[in-house]
This record gives sequence, structure tokens and C-alpha cells, in this order.
Amino acid sequence: MLNVFLRSDRGRSLLNPYKDYLLKRWNDGYIDTKGLFGEIQRRGYSGSYDTVARYTRRLRSSQGLKLRQRLINKPLPIVAEPQKKSLTPSRATWLVLRRRELCKRGDEQLIALLTAQHPELAEAIELGQGFAQLVRTRQPEQLDLWLTQAENSILSPFRNFAKSLREDYDAVKAGVTLSVSNGPVEGHINRLKMLKRQMYGRAGIDLLERRFLLAI
Repeated sequence: MLNVFLRSDRGRSLLNPYKDYLLKRWNDGYIDTKGLFGEIQRRGYSGSYDTVARYTRRLRSSQGLKLRQRLINKPLPIVAEPQKKSLTPSRATWLVLRRRELCKRGDEQLIALLTAQHPELAEAIELGQGFAQLVRTRQPEQLDLWLTQAENSILSPFRNFAKSLREDYDAVKAGVTLSVSNGPVEGHINRLKMLKRQMYGRAGIDLLERRFLLAI
């Protein structure tokens, strides 16, 4: 029988220790939320009914059942909790751009699986990793080659990004060549802007000036 997996929501939930029991009862055909709530309460669950109701709604949704719909006369897929975290777009991005030395076991295999999913995704991964590498290791001789690849890409976000880099080419080239940057200056500017917002409507120019001098 086909299995369906729930989107992972593992965390510090009072319901977590009882999910295996709920899944077993649900897959056995018992889908009454109030009844399930009472059963796990007798087993020590101290959380709210709403938490259980949200979980059973996810179970219904994963099996294609509507709210309050009773079981239909055909086999339903078995629901299971995923053993690993879901690969969200944000997590996939950090996975692809993470330094090789910081990769965990299995990360390379996961990246290979992503690459094999679709040609456009493979191209995005290649371009993203290539740009991150030339910036981190300061390879200015690779910048023009990367820009050409990005400009000829079928992916419009990379084409637009390459266009913006071309418009400020000298600064970009310096950024991937030199070890110095204006980062500290930008940090001070952001700090002063924050102080200005904090003091808005609370003090005159004299007090604001003193706070600026003390902060720098």
C-alpha cells in the first residue's frame, strides 16, 4: 500500500511523544479526534485539544479526506512521519551554498539528488556554487567567465544578477580581489541610524550627538 509522509513539524511539542500512537490508531481506521485526544490524555498527554485537532487535520489532508468526512469504502494510504527535516527552499539554499568543509554527512548526496531533479535546478546550483566559490577564495580571474555563463543562462534571476554586476564591474572586481572592504564603515552607519531611530522624539541634537560619540 502507498505511504504518504507528513510535512515535518518536529520540535518541542507536547504531542511529539504520542504521535506514533496516534498514527497507529489513525492507520488502523480510528479517526475520531475527540476519542484520540481522550486516549492520549489517559496515557499522560498534558497538552491542549487544539494541538491534537491540528495534527489530525494534517492527517486528513495527507489522505485526501475533507474535514469531518467519514472513512470511505476504499483503502487509504498509510500516513507516516518523515524521519528527516523537510527540505524547504531556505534549507536547500543554505545546503547548496555551504562551505564544503562544513557539509555534514549526506549533504553531498542530497545536493546530487537535487541536481538530478531538473536541468534548470542543476544550472542554478552550479552557478550559485561557482559564484560563492570565487568570492570566498578571491578568484578575480574567474569573474568574467562566471558573468558570461550567468548572462547566457536560461534562468532570468541569474541574468539580471549578472547585468547588475556588470553595471558596477570595477567595484565587484575589487571586491573579489582585495581583502579590504567598506564593511566596517557600513556597520558604523547602520549603528548610527539605529541610534537615530531610537532617539527620535526623545532628545535634542546635543544628547543625540553625545550618544553618537559614545557609540563609535
